[in-house]
Amino acid sequence: MKIDRSNVEKIIRNALAEDIGSGDITTKAIVDDNLIGTGEFLVKQDGVIAGLEVVEMLLNIFDPKLSFERKISDGVKVNYGKVAASVKGSAASILTAERTALNFLQRMSGIATMTNNYIEKIKHTKAKILDTRKTVPGLRELDKLAVKLGGGTNHRIGLYDMFLIKDNHIAAAGSITKAVKSCKELREKNNYGFKIEVETENLEQVKEALSIGVDFILLDNFDPGEIRKAVQFISGKCLTEASGGINFDTVKEIAETGVDFISVGALTHSVKALDISLEITI
Repeated sequence: MKIDRSNVEKIIRNALAEDIGSGDITTKAIVDDNLIGTGEFLVKQDGVIAGLEVVEMLLNIFDPKLSFERKISDGVKVNYGKVAASVKGSAASILTAERTALNFLQRMSGIATMTNNYIEKIKHTKAKILDTRKTVPGLRELDKLAVKLGGGTNHRIGLYDMFLIKDNHIAAAGSITKAVKSCKELREKNNYGFKIEVETENLEQVKEALSIGVDFILLDNFDPGEIRKAVQFISGKCLTEASGGINFDTVKEIAETGVDFISVGALTHSVKALDISLEITI
């Protein structure tokens, strides 16, 4: 997943405006405009770094005269005490941009770290970890980029790039068969190249979805035994995804059922920021 720089720039400008508003009055009162400082982004917790590219963009937008140097690359595992990057220039600019830069870096690194932890747990299986749309409004691109940097796989970005038929869609259509047929008709009419996935709640629905022909079958809130039966029944005729309340304690057993993908909403909706500080010297 590559950054859409124009969209990320909008995100950055909104974040800076939110924090700075009409001006950083504390820094303005205390710090001389000509004072030069150096800041080091110090990692204070083992994890995976993500967001340095975003921080570099932010600092360049806020003050193009600041000099930013990455000491490591995004997506790299780091240990406590590692300096991830440094910035040099106007001390006032560094102080003013500090919190916004850290907010991006800490959150993205937290997401990447959690994703990597899940991947390590199931690396002996073929299953891949997927993200979801359970992201912070306005930050989806960065949340999903962080998942990718942590080694995860991006699911659909939004409602526009994949057909995903869920229980309420099925209820509105009257059946899985009717819902899938409607999606196929729209896909053909508009020459869409989008895949079709259908959410199922039991083996009977799995059988119906498989009979009508879809690209993915989502096994929602199936226990590991049920997932194994469904995977065996599907027998590679389409891809499978397990979803629904999956956590770090249950993901290994689910991966061992032979399912292709496991979606984990917690990667982005319940993430804990990685502990990173900006140590400034004058």
